[in-house]
Amino acid sequence: MARSQQTFSKREREKKRLEKRKEKQKKREERKAESEESGGGIPFAYVDKDGNLTDTPQEKRTKSDIDPSSIEVSTPKKVYTEEELSLVRTGKVSYFDHSKGFGFIIDNLDQEKYFCHHTGLIDDISENDTVTFELEKGLKGMNAVKVTLVK
Repeated sequence: MARSQQTFSKREREKKRLEKRKEKQKKREERKAESEESGGGIPFAYVDKDGNLTDTPQEKRTKSDIDPSSIEVSTPKKVYTEEELSLVRTGKVSYFDHSKGFGFIIDNLDQEKYFCHHTGLIDDISENDTVTFELEKGLKGMNAVKVTLVK
């Protein structure tokens, strides 16, 4: 005679599974009965034109046409006037690499960082030196030129 393939642990797991299924079904029926008693459903929240939450729906409004060219996605580039370019500015050398021949100068007025190439130098400079310079429009932005060391 062949033995049954169902072991004690298999039977116990099956019992637990059936109990869980019955509990789930019971909870589901309780939630359903509770929602029917309270009027049912989840309350809605609506957002008005100012972004505030309300419990009443807003009236339909007409859509207004927006000109896509008027939308600015990034900050506009600063436009320098001829007067600003000709000003002699003072700043501090934040970085300069003599082997590569370039560096950066931080302006004292607006804390902007400007590129400086060795061809725009009048005096030899190094890091943390205070310098005077003028601005010139370069390929990738404003460059510091006529850089002289302040004594």
